[in-house]
Amino acid sequence: MFKFILRRSLIMIPQLILLSLIIFMLAKAMPGDAVTGAFQGNPDATPEQIEKIREKFGLNDPWYVQYGRWIGKAVQGDFGMSYMHQQPVTNLLGGRVENTVLLSLFTLVVTYLIAIPLGIVAGRWTDTWADKMIVTYNYFAFATPLFVFALLMLYVFAFVLGWFPSGGSVDIRTEVGTWDYVVDKAKHLFLPVMSSALLATYGTVQYLRNDIIDQKINDYVKTARAKGVPEGKVYTRHILRNSLLPIAAFLGYEITGLISGSVFIEWIYSYPGLGQLFIQSINLRDFTVVTALVMISGAAVIIGTMLSDIILSIVDPRIRIE
Repeated sequence: MFKFILRRSLIMIPQLILLSLIIFMLAKAMPGDAVTGAFQGNPDATPEQIEKIREKFGLNDPWYVQYGRWIGKAVQGDFGMSYMHQQPVTNLLGGRVENTVLLSLFTLVVTYLIAIPLGIVAGRWTDTWADKMIVTYNYFAFATPLFVFALLMLYVFAFVLGWFPSGGSVDIRTEVGTWDYVVDKAKHLFLPVMSSALLATYGTVQYLRNDIIDQKINDYVKTARAKGVPEGKVYTRHILRNSLLPIAAFLGYEITGLISGSVFIEWIYSYPGLGQLFIQSINLRDFTVVTALVMISGAAVIIGTMLSDIILSIVDPRIRIE
C-alpha cells in the first residue's frame, strides 16, 4: 500500500506539470488579459496607462518567462497575485475552499442517502409500482439540466415561498460560532445541496438496481436460499455486500467531481465558493486565479483516483494493491 501511494504521488508530478503548461497556454491564447479586463469599463483609461500597468506586472514578457516565473512560485505554494482583487491568490482561495468543500460533502452525503435506498428498493422489488416510480424519477433526474432545475428550485423556494435565502453562504449579521450561525449556514446550503443531490442520484440508483438484479440470479444466492437463509439476510449479507463495493470504490471520484463541478450551482445561488470565483476570474481575465483553480481541480482528480483505489482495497480484502 505504501509503495502504491508513493508511486502514484511521484507520477502526479509530471502530470501536474503538463496540466499546468496546457492550462497556462490556453489562458494566454484567450483574448485580452487582466489589465484589459480591469479597464474594459473605464473609458478614461489611456493606452499608455494600460501599457505601463501591463509592463509592471510582466505581462509583456514571453510566455515561457511568465510560465517559468509562475511555476517557480507555485511549487513553493505561491500562486502569485490576483490582478483584480489585489491580494495573493492563496489568500483569495482560502476563504472559498471551505465553502466549496462543505457544499460538496453535504451534496455527496444527501445523494447517497437518497440513491442507495432507492436503488435497493428498485433492485429487490423489480417491476413493482415502487420500481416503476423510481425508474421514472431516475429518467427525470438524468434528462433534466442542472441549471434549469436549480433555477426552478430557486424561484419556488426562495422567491415564491420565501423559505430559504436566495444567495450567499451566511448572513453577515450572524456571529461566528453561535448556534444561529450554524442554522443560517444550513439554510443557505439547503437549496444548492438539494438541487445538486436530487439530480446526481441517477447514476448510483441505476447502477445499484442493475447490479442487484444481476446478483439475484447468481449461484451463491441460490445456494444461500436453498440452505434456508432468510430472504432479508440473503440481501444484506450476500447481495448488497457485493453490490455496494463498486459504489464505495467510486467515492473518491464522486468527491473530486463535486468539488470541481459545482460551477453552475455556485453561480446560480451566488454561493461564494471556488466555482463562482472561477467564472468571475474568466470574465475578468484574471488568469493567475484561473490557472490556480484549474491546477487545484486537476490535483483533486488525481488524488481522487488514488483515493478510490485505496478505498476499494479496504472495503474488499480480496483486492490488494501492490
